[in-house]
Amino acid sequence: MTFQPLSPQVIIQKTLILLYELLCVVVGKMLMILFPEMMKRYILKQGQKGSIGTNPNFSYENWGPTFFSLKYLLFVLKVKWKRLEDEAFLGHNAPNTPVADFRDEMHHILDFMQEAFC
Repeated sequence: MTFQPLSPQVIIQKTLILLYELLCVVVGKMLMILFPEMMKRYILKQGQKGSIGTNPNFSYENWGPTFFSLKYLLFVLKVKWKRLEDEAFLGHNAPNTPVADFRDEMHHILDFMQEAFC
């Protein structure tokens, strides 16, 4: 695999994403310290939008405090920066984005395509 230098536009975009997400994490962490009950209600309300908030096997104490942590920041940056590399153009194929399965094995979107759709 060859290394491709980043264009100045991508470097600026990655820097802006870093600053924005860093600001969100700092503000979120401060709010969790200053207003823990309010933030708990807010995070639980956000969890209701997905399956984690309705699953009785997951309690807030297991996943709630992970919000606004360093691991959270690094994960969000990884996802958002990866999206900058995916290009999609009208009338062309969609990007073959890498994904991980439950066994932590890497695949690509097109690996899951059925023959009828190819």
